[in-house]
Amino acid sequence: MTDQLLKKIQGCLYGGAIGDAMGAPAEWRMPDEIQARYGYITDLVESWDEENVRGRGNGRYTDDTHMVQLLCQCYLEHGDHLDAHEVFRRLVPKMALEDRWIPEYEREMKLVERLFYPEKWLYNRWLANADPRNAGVGNMVNCGAAMYAAPVGIVNACDPARAYAEGVDVFSPHQVSFGLEAAAVQAACVAEAFKPDASVSSIIDAALTVAKDGTADCIAAIADKASTLSDWRAAIGPLRDVMREYDTSPDDAKNERGNGTNDWTPSRSHSIEEVPIALGFLVVTDGDYDGAIMGGTNYGRDNDSIAGMGGAIVGALHGIDALRPEWVETINSANRIDLMPLAADMAALTRKLQAQQLADAQRRQDAFAALSG
Repeated sequence: MTDQLLKKIQGCLYGGAIGDAMGAPAEWRMPDEIQARYGYITDLVESWDEENVRGRGNGRYTDDTHMVQLLCQCYLEHGDHLDAHEVFRRLVPKMALEDRWIPEYEREMKLVERLFYPEKWLYNRWLANADPRNAGVGNMVNCGAAMYAAPVGIVNACDPARAYAEGVDVFSPHQVSFGLEAAAVQAACVAEAFKPDASVSSIIDAALTVAKDGTADCIAAIADKASTLSDWRAAIGPLRDVMREYDTSPDDAKNERGNGTNDWTPSRSHSIEEVPIALGFLVVTDGDYDGAIMGGTNYGRDNDSIAGMGGAIVGALHGIDALRPEWVETINSANRIDLMPLAADMAALTRKLQAQQLADAQRRQDAFAALSG
């Protein structure tokens, strides 16, 4: 295979899924807890409770990856770029009305039953017939949209500015403030990673070019600290120290999140944790796929999302060949899935949309030529 676009899409989808699955068993555990239980997690490990053969672990991914797949399906069914109205119309019924295999529960069920409350917000606002562009207002500000932003970057491959703009539109039914900002920035990073000459440095530059307010400040501060570090193990504490200034989630986030904190509050000075930390581990590891997802996993806290977002970006950067084949096989078997056909369909759609964009640009150029005499 020499189709680099297809390889990068495969790498993006599987890269995100593997990172999500690696982090899942230890989600919302702290680094010291993870080390006491597993040492450092460097593989797809068993569930936290080893007696529990079900649940998170052994390559089972979480709602993050399910939502990525659903958004891909929305793009494919629509056959075009999405906006807030199309996402509201297409995505929510897939979440709420269609059965799919949920590996943690080992049964077919509605995905909405698996989702965290801020992701169920989409369903509640859909039932309320809210205006799609404003439906995210009032939701808890978190990474719930950013965790499945990769498809927006895929269909806007090599165009981070357009991916960012589309991300703001696509995720406005779900998130607001710096939660919406993070989703759009994540989409831009994935789009940048598709460029043939992309690098970790260009991905950080792309993020800082589009990011606003506290998200931009946080990414810059995290990237600056990360540039002084070269081992993901040693980076866990220092990156958290920088993140604490911008974060709205307390250190004991597992037990203290909610109305007792400002998790719910829009802000122009704060940032969600997951996207900046994922980018930080890209810098620390110089874009090494294994190191980036291991850093995100062992960071703890919302580690499945951190490793999944970082994995999607680095997977798009290097393509499927950078991923361990045994991890890809485990993802397929543990989740009863094969993402290769989805990747092929997304590659075909991305090429179609680029051809349309090129034709539109030519027509606009012809119009300007006529206007100029």
